[in-house]
Amino acid sequence: MKKAVSVLLVFTMVFGLAFGGVQATQSTGQRIGSGLLGGIVKGLIGGINALVPDGRDFTPKDEFVNEDFYPGTGEFLDEPAEGAQWKLGYANTSLVPLDWQEHTYYLGGYIVIENLFTNNIEDVLDDMKARVIAIEDGSGRGISLFATIDCIGMANGDIKEIRKALVEKAGGKYEFAAINVESTHAHSCVDTEGLWTNLMGKIMKNLPLAVTHLGTPEQGTDAAYMEFLYDRVSDAMLAACDSMVTGTMTYSRKDIGDGYFNNKNRPSASALMTDMVKLEFTPDDETQDPTLILNIAAHPDVAGLATDFVLQDDAVNTGRQLSGEYIYYMGETLAEAGYNCMFLQGAIAGIYMARGLTGDNQPTYWRAEQSARYGREMGKIALAMNMTLGEIKTGELKDILYNEEELEAEMAYAEEHGGGYTLWCENWEPVEAVDVDPIFNLVIKEAYVPVTNPLIILCGKLNLANYKVLTTGFKKYEVCVEVGYVEIGKDLKAVMLPGEVCQDLIVGGTSLTAEDSYSGKAFEYPCVAEMFGDDQIICFGLCNDAIGYVIPGNDYVMSIAWGHYHELISMGEKSAGAIMEVVQEIAEEYA
Repeated sequence: MKKAVSVLLVFTMVFGLAFGGVQATQSTGQRIGSGLLGGIVKGLIGGINALVPDGRDFTPKDEFVNEDFYPGTGEFLDEPAEGAQWKLGYANTSLVPLDWQEHTYYLGGYIVIENLFTNNIEDVLDDMKARVIAIEDGSGRGISLFATIDCIGMANGDIKEIRKALVEKAGGKYEFAAINVESTHAHSCVDTEGLWTNLMGKIMKNLPLAVTHLGTPEQGTDAAYMEFLYDRVSDAMLAACDSMVTGTMTYSRKDIGDGYFNNKNRPSASALMTDMVKLEFTPDDETQDPTLILNIAAHPDVAGLATDFVLQDDAVNTGRQLSGEYIYYMGETLAEAGYNCMFLQGAIAGIYMARGLTGDNQPTYWRAEQSARYGREMGKIALAMNMTLGEIKTGELKDILYNEEELEAEMAYAEEHGGGYTLWCENWEPVEAVDVDPIFNLVIKEAYVPVTNPLIILCGKLNLANYKVLTTGFKKYEVCVEVGYVEIGKDLKAVMLPGEVCQDLIVGGTSLTAEDSYSGKAFEYPCVAEMFGDDQIICFGLCNDAIGYVIPGNDYVMSIAWGHYHELISMGEKSAGAIMEVVQEIAEEYA
């Protein structure tokens, strides 16, 4: 049985690598092929899954108590409270393990052929961070915390551990409306999900324990490291609360173009959200640094893959270097200009960072160079969003935004290597910064997501990730996730959703239609923009849970091939519907 599990997992990984990025339309032949292949894959995994009993800690749904859950600010306000002012605190901390050179840690995000199905950390390129803001609007409805962790994802069970640690450390000093934890989904940070570890070794260790119930299977994450992470993140949350000061807020939004984003492997989904959204908090105390809160939607996924190039010093790029990916370099650029950086990832299923305009077709020996270029350019765009081209070239930030010596070197490099070069601010148009009234409304509700993917059920039985699995009947399973909605002032609305969300679910797109989906049927719910009657609504993705890809059920098939590999790493075909049902409830109540 151990051999069967190993062979099956290797089969699915190899097949996903071979066919996961295939571009194809949903022709009749491909629908038939997808259905047949999906049936084979699901049957093979389901057959092995059926041999493993439910975990001893699986809980009947009617006995489940959702502890450490924070529902938000309560009553929604239409106008600021009397005398209200924004208050915001910021903190960040490094999450690089102190003993990374002595202890084996694994990168979350890739288990690939090039790395022989392991991805242990060999070097540290930059930093893995947690960034935190504590925010309130002066209405007395409590503090809302947002922590964003550079990692592949965080299970809700681990997020609850962070919440517990914070509440204990705060000792009743603060009233919390919400304690939110999001992931950047960086593919080159320490594995925080438990699925990107020494996978085969963990399976071989856990399988007999899961089958016999003679012991508790070991979680996939490194237990000592997770305790370190809980401690560091909760410390940063408390520091953010302690540093809260009054100030003003502005809101800006700029379409930065589709050159920076790439829908490269979900051809049935057509949406591409190309806006950068920026909130800028300026403290009343001028000695305090301002904070930029940024939202775009792009996978930070390039640094952790191996390349074939051999460097001048004969070093080979194995891709096993820890990196915060483009978010680190964006933050570095903002810090150089005197700003704190807070990043909230968007809806990223199938959406990846593109090289953008600067450095078109230039070779990179270290893939992390691509992250660095992309991140620094994102930082420049954020800083310059409200500037004219003249201010970019001659203003007080010109050494960061328009350093002529650096530009000449980049152009010379491009010419030497036969690549193109387009200045990032060419044809630049600034956007207006709008004052944001001190109104912060937030609601979070529970959603119960059925788990029908036999591979994920098997992972649950093997206890690899920190989820509370609920049973609802014979061989029927659910997980409880959190679905949220936030209003910041009168201009910015965002849904807060778990997992990697298909953008069609947010703004509409072809995969929701009968014509372009696998099933030939339309998705059962309208997109989020239609629910709220606002085509400017955005998404904070991977928020308060990492449940894999959230794919419209009408376009779901576990064929792995023809643009459907996402289904392999998802809760199942019912996950999007269960989440969107709760989003619709929120829209009907609050929109």
